[in-house]
Amino acid sequence: MTLQDVSNVSGVSVGYLSQVERGNATPTLGTLTQIAQALEVDTDYFVRTPHTVDSLTRGDSRPKFAVAGSSIEYEQIGVERAGHELTSYVMNVPPGYESEVVTHVGEEIIYILEGTISQIVGEREYIMGPGDSLHYLGTTPHCWANKTDRPARILWVGRMQYEKSGEIAQSEAEPSKGIREMLPLRR
Repeated sequence: MTLQDVSNVSGVSVGYLSQVERGNATPTLGTLTQIAQALEVDTDYFVRTPHTVDSLTRGDSRPKFAVAGSSIEYEQIGVERAGHELTSYVMNVPPGYESEVVTHVGEEIIYILEGTISQIVGEREYIMGPGDSLHYLGTTPHCWANKTDRPARILWVGRMQYEKSGEIAQSEAEPSKGIREMLPLRR
């Protein structure tokens, strides 16, 4: 497949795919999943995640992993099972880390455990600290960063349907019902 072919199927820009291919950018786990699905392989093809026998994870023995070249350490808190739609991780984010802007079908919830995170959803920036949470649809362009000099920890839970990324334009064209405007967090 060409970079354009992968871009068309995954929804990830050709420029960003080229940077990843050359080792000049490290995709988030979500973006890596989009690329994997475009290539018709499991994300495990790129990242070996430990398989848990049951759904209990203990804080002191939680499976941990990182995407090659990324400075983020993921702690797996959910179990991947057939029929389950949610994915969840604790993300340990070093100072200065910035994610790429992504868009996908699905939804995400983030809850800040430690530190401060700048989360951008659409054109709004939310400065979030411990105890703050944000729930948003993946169809809205979003990214985040740790703009501080201290590590941060995020509880991330999401339902991402990358195989339906082509439906983003259709879902954005449909009028929203009962959506309230979110107010920025103040510190």
